[in-house]
Amino acid sequence: MFACLFQSVFLLWSVAGAGGEMVVDKAGSGPSKPAGDRCPRQREKKNKEQACDGFTIRAMMKNSVVRGPPLAGSQKERPAKPTAFRKFYDRGDFPIAVEHDTIANKIAWKVEIENLDYHYFLPLFFDGLCETKFPYEFFARQGIHDMLEHGGNKILPVVPQLIIPIKNALNLRNRRVLISTLKILQHLVASADMVGEALVPYYRQILPVLNIFKHLNVNLGDGIEYSQQKRENIGVLIQETLEAFERYGGENAYINIKYMVPTYWSCR
Repeated sequence: MFACLFQSVFLLWSVAGAGGEMVVDKAGSGPSKPAGDRCPRQREKKNKEQACDGFTIRAMMKNSVVRGPPLAGSQKERPAKPTAFRKFYDRGDFPIAVEHDTIANKIAWKVEIENLDYHYFLPLFFDGLCETKFPYEFFARQGIHDMLEHGGNKILPVVPQLIIPIKNALNLRNRRVLISTLKILQHLVASADMVGEALVPYYRQILPVLNIFKHLNVNLGDGIEYSQQKRENIGVLIQETLEAFERYGGENAYINIKYMVPTYWSCR
C-alpha cells in the first residue's frame, strides 16, 4: 500500500515539475520509429533498381531489372576493304577515260567493247561495286552497264566469276552500294539468254541480304515517296529484282527464291 502511494506521489511530482506536461521515457514502452523513417537516404538507395544481365543470380533479386538483348546489327554497315579494281585503275590497266557530256558523264572506251576479254575485265569491274568514291564508283558501275549492254554471248560463261564480287558488295550493307548492285543484277539477268537460269544455283549467296532489307520500305499512305521515282527505294528495288529473277530464272527459280525469301510471292 505504501509502495503504490509512493509511486502516485512521485508521478504527480514529475508532472508538476515539467509544467503540467507528462514526460515519457524514450526507452519506455512507446512506439518506436521504423528504420526507413530514421534513414530516408538509405531507404531510397535500397529501393533503387539495378540493371543486370539475364539468366544470372542478380536477375532473381528483388530490385533487379534485366537488360534487353543487344542489337543483332543485321543492317549495320560493314567497312569496305581495298578492291582490286582500284589497284588496276590506279595502275592504268583499264582502257577507259571520262567523257564529259552535257547530260551526264560517260566512259570513253579506247577499244571496242565487243573485243574485250570478258573473263578478265568483267569480274574486275564487278569487284569495283564496293567502291563509294569518285572516280572508282563511276567507272565500275558505268563500265558494268556498258559491258552488259554489248556483251551478248560472252556474259554467260563469266557468271560463276561474278558471284563473289556480288556477294561482297551486298554484304557491305551500304545503302548506296546496295541500290547500285540491285540495278546491275536486274540488268545482268536480262542481258543475255540463260544468264537468269545460271544464277539460280547461286541464290544462297545472293538472296540472304535481300531478305534482310526486303521490308525496308516507306508507307506514306496517299503521300509521295520520291525515292521510288528516282529508283532509290531499297524495298521496291528488291521486289523488282526478285521478280526479274523469277521471270528469267526458269521453272525452278520461284522455289529457290521462296526458300531464301519466305515472304516473297510469285509475280506470275
